[in-house]
Amino acid sequence: MISLAGRDIQHSWGKFVFTGIGLGLLIGVTLSMAGIYRGMVDDAKALLDNSGADMWVVQQSTLGPYAEPSSLKDDLYRSILTVPGVERAANVTYLTMQVRHGDRDVRAMVAGIVPDGIGSPGWPMTLIAGRQITRSHYEAVADAASGFKIGDQIKIRRNRYTVVGLTRRMVSSNGDPMIFIPLKDAQEAQFLKDNDEIIRQRQRTASNPALNPPGMPAVLQAVIDSQSTSPYVNAVLVRIKPGSRPDEIADTIRRWRRLQVYTRPQMEGILVGKLIATSARQIAMFLVILAVVSAAIVAFIIYTLTLGKIREIAVLKLIGTRNRTIAGMILQQAIGLGLIGFAVGRIAAGFWAPVFPKYVLLIPGDSVRGFFAVVIICSLASILAIRAALKVDPAEAIGG
Repeated sequence: MISLAGRDIQHSWGKFVFTGIGLGLLIGVTLSMAGIYRGMVDDAKALLDNSGADMWVVQQSTLGPYAEPSSLKDDLYRSILTVPGVERAANVTYLTMQVRHGDRDVRAMVAGIVPDGIGSPGWPMTLIAGRQITRSHYEAVADAASGFKIGDQIKIRRNRYTVVGLTRRMVSSNGDPMIFIPLKDAQEAQFLKDNDEIIRQRQRTASNPALNPPGMPAVLQAVIDSQSTSPYVNAVLVRIKPGSRPDEIADTIRRWRRLQVYTRPQMEGILVGKLIATSARQIAMFLVILAVVSAAIVAFIIYTLTLGKIREIAVLKLIGTRNRTIAGMILQQAIGLGLIGFAVGRIAAGFWAPVFPKYVLLIPGDSVRGFFAVVIICSLASILAIRAALKVDPAEAIGG
């Protein structure tokens, strides 16, 4: 039996191949969208892995420190260290901001870490270049994705920092590179007012009789000057002893310290289920739209090709070819177009994924699911062309 699909591809291979390439680019975008979602989930998990923490202690009734603001006194970690099962506890601050280097700004998450606690929760675990922070001020370790290099001078708020070390895959849940600076510097950058604001506050206090009664200027000045230090952090990262039960330790801290505590599964649920949930729904909508558009393209192309060979189909019917054979030929052509498109799309996605500003994670499982989805979509898209072919009257082969 002559293969109608094979003959048609041979006679119009240019149209068929270029259509497959166009469809492949669309499939490549679809795979990239799925990879962006996978990358967001991987970024969230990398943030938790790189923190080196088993539990996060934050302000009560908040989802901090990543999904919501959280503020704690920086001496709370001492009481947490007394809880049975706790091995280490370290203060940390997180602030997403623009970090200036020369004449360009880099969006980054600035993390404040205790300068004398190498190996404590919150510290960058591995470096690809340079060294860890050893001074209590004005040194920084940056992720390589920031584009910074060893020795670069970067500006955070009003202070300048020297990059002394580089890490890799230390990112926030949004994919922003992380920059680690000493805790005191980070507290100043996040919580303290600038000099002009302090001066304005002093002027407002001095001009308000209710806040500045006679005979108390020294007391008021002391209160204002006390704002030069900030005793707050965003969270306390806790590492538990081997064999300890995190849920029991978390319940103890909640009950006796009146704080909110999240274990690793709970924090992962917050990041994936709440922080990136809206983005996940948007990506899902795009995937549905792209699937519908892909099906429409395949259906249109196969239908057009089928209408272009009505006479040949009529001849096949005239010589006794069964409808099932004709339908199979059209289905083969649709699936062949889909396979070309999938191959082009997977190759294209692999090429342009590293160029994306967001981390794109292409996993084999998504490729397998994408392959079967393409086959199903192409099979469904061929139904319109098959119906048109089966309605062809064999007499058209004689009367044409």
